[in-house]
Amino acid sequence: MKILIAVDGSAYTQKALAYLVANRAMFVDGHELVIVHVCTGISGHVTRHLSKEIVSDYYAEESAKVIDPVKAQLAAQGIANYTVDARHGHIAEEILKSAAAAQAGLIVLGTHGHGILGRALMGSVATKVIAETNTTVLLVQ
Repeated sequence: MKILIAVDGSAYTQKALAYLVANRAMFVDGHELVIVHVCTGISGHVTRHLSKEIVSDYYAEESAKVIDPVKAQLAAQGIANYTVDARHGHIAEEILKSAAAAQAGLIVLGTHGHGILGRALMGSVATKVIAETNTTVLLVQ
């Protein structure tokens, strides 16, 4: 089974990754991890004044800031069976696209743990992913 974990460099996604590693017999061993990171898209008003190379380099640098520590953490645990999917755009939508492209059987998300009021006022990547996928979602708080 492919297990997709969305990472953004926050403490919440670090906890989700640590949970997977701590429970590696259930989630990691014998399964393929797909690490997805989504950079928020740069406004079209900005990108039209920049070369495609500059924009591409920006996304690559921002993704590396998040993905490189994840790779190091996985390497330290002896986990090498994973792929990386770096994207940019709307975070929840790109996570859903990545999960569909990978044919993931499980999506793992770190969550801030906001209550009902917080979700109603702020919205949430986790809420949107859960609402728009048929794939099982594991939220780690």
